[in-house]
Amino acid sequence: MRITIRSLFLLSCWLFGSAHADDCHVASYRLADGRAIDLAPSADGAMRWTLEDGNIGKLMRTGDAWVSTLGWTGRPDGHRVTLGPCGSKEITFDGIVGTRIAFDVIETRFTVDGAEIAGRLLLPAGKHPVPVVVLVHGSEQSSAREWFALQREFPAAGIGAFVYDKRGTGASTGIFTHDYLRLAADAAAAVREARRLAGARAARVGLHGGSQGGWVAPLAAMSAPVDFVIAAYSLAVTPLDEDREAVALDMSRHGFGADETRKALEVARAVEAIVKAGFQRGYAELEALRKKYSGEPWFRYLRGNITGPLLSEPESFWREKGPVLFAGILPDYDPMPVLQKLRAPQLWILGGDDIDAPPQETWRRLLQLKREGRPISAVMLRGAEHGLYTFELDPAGARISLGLHKAYFALMRDFIANGRIAPAYDDAVVVR
Repeated sequence: MRITIRSLFLLSCWLFGSAHADDCHVASYRLADGRAIDLAPSADGAMRWTLEDGNIGKLMRTGDAWVSTLGWTGRPDGHRVTLGPCGSKEITFDGIVGTRIAFDVIETRFTVDGAEIAGRLLLPAGKHPVPVVVLVHGSEQSSAREWFALQREFPAAGIGAFVYDKRGTGASTGIFTHDYLRLAADAAAAVREARRLAGARAARVGLHGGSQGGWVAPLAAMSAPVDFVIAAYSLAVTPLDEDREAVALDMSRHGFGADETRKALEVARAVEAIVKAGFQRGYAELEALRKKYSGEPWFRYLRGNITGPLLSEPESFWREKGPVLFAGILPDYDPMPVLQKLRAPQLWILGGDDIDAPPQETWRRLLQLKREGRPISAVMLRGAEHGLYTFELDPAGARISLGLHKAYFALMRDFIANGRIAPAYDDAVVVR
């Protein structure tokens, strides 16, 4: 249960339509030096390139040329990227020619409890068996088929990918929901559809769930047996626990102590009451706490995943938009019973500096599950925030994403292809 800057951007795309251009260049390319680079859509006519090592740049058209800037900073990064006309199969990156990688692509639609789900299977070209990973949404309300670069990055690395628009998004029908049980049924159906379409080409088949998808993917694996589950920047606690942990972290990382944390959690509990009441009751109690504490130094740092956003908009907004933005939310959903029963090997990749989904309690629970004999590998990526992005701070102390942690893709690739990860990845904390 989280609202981040990036999810608000994706929400705007869902509400108003995407504003990117040059879709004809969206593809993965093989550079002459062997590296793969992906070009994905971005907003405002821009594109983003991503390398397997996590480096990301934003491409903006300036006249007949494209200018590359570092991550989300807006600063020139020194890379020179040339895109040919639509229909061209080549680009250049820093003077190195890249050729569009051909995939075997199958578009599909399948029905789950009245919703028609739009999906897409992408396989490396050829007839040989390959592992296949089904990509499960986070909390975004945008089209995964349009925005998920992993659907191309995995096939470029020899791994099939199945991507689908969850119900109520993109080209899928049905009503958008955060009901993890409903979403897990859809994800399980996606697994079955991926197996059907891939046929004899499907070797190992598994699930990848990022953020909210880390609650959904293990649930789906209980009804659609898979060979592996990857949970990235996800949690083994309830959605309300997530908000409490984020609020407590807000206090400690800004230098406040136990008394300030107690007060901040008092505000968070008032917000929880509003969420549990379907955003229709509890505002008077929250407003009383705002008046009581808003003059204290710690209050301006109160953020959380729903506490901060709920404080930032008026009651009228949340009465109307809350039931839509958080439709079907299960605030007390406990993932532990599922994780205790799940037999499929799991890889959990957490961001050591994630302030949206604080990893500490989840890490403790994962290690306990491993001690109890569950097939879990867990990795903590130092310096990574939510989404497993590296970041810098602007003058006001806000985080600006630079790129993905360089170990993220390698971890997933190794686990999907080999069923296990290596003993070490850069400076990551690895438990396998």
